[in-house]
Parts: sequence; structure tokens; C-alpha cells
Amino acid sequence: MDFINPLPIRLKEARTRSNISQRELGIRIGLEPGSASGRMNHYEKGRHTPDLQTLKRIAEELDVPLNYFFCESDEMAELVRTFHLLTDKEKKRLLCTFKDMLPNRE
Repeated sequence: MDFINPLPIRLKEARTRSNISQRELGIRIGLEPGSASGRMNHYEKGRHTPDLQTLKRIAEELDVPLNYFFCESDEMAELVRTFHLLTDKEKKRLLCTFKDMLPNRE
């Protein structure tokens, strides 16, 4: 089974969910306006991979956690994105619930 890099897929999903263009996202993360659209297009097509600092800026701009870009399944991506939106108190409560669901699997 071939590995499919989830980063381009997740990047495009997050950008389109935020309703901004490739160019606008590129400019917001500090790319030159003349090359912003092309660079973002290359990232979304998987032709190039952004470095970690660039990817962090993208994650911040799109309000997703960095690990969202590496989720291989849609379910895990949605779980990670939703978890990110919770308050710290809600996260702790949810983690306790998860642990209670798996009492003998630690």
C-alpha cells in the first residue's frame, strides 16, 4: 500500500474551510504577493513541502493545530481540529472521559 502524504489534502481543506484564497493565505503568512498564490498552490498539490516555521504560520492563520496536517484519516483530522477548539477545561474533561472508556487498555 502506497503512503499518501496528508499535508496537501489537509492544507486545502483548512484553507477552503476558512474561505480564503491561496494568494491571501500566502500573503498573510508573509510570502511575497507576486509568488504567494503559486507557492501555496505548490504546497496544496504536494509539489513542495513548507518548512516547519512556514507550516506553523499556516496553522496559526487557519486556526488548526500543527498536527492536523499530518492526520491520515478524515476522522482523526476532524477529532484533532475539534479538540483544538475546546477550552482547556473541556479538553481535560474529554480526556477523562476517554480514559474512562478504556479502563483496561493503558
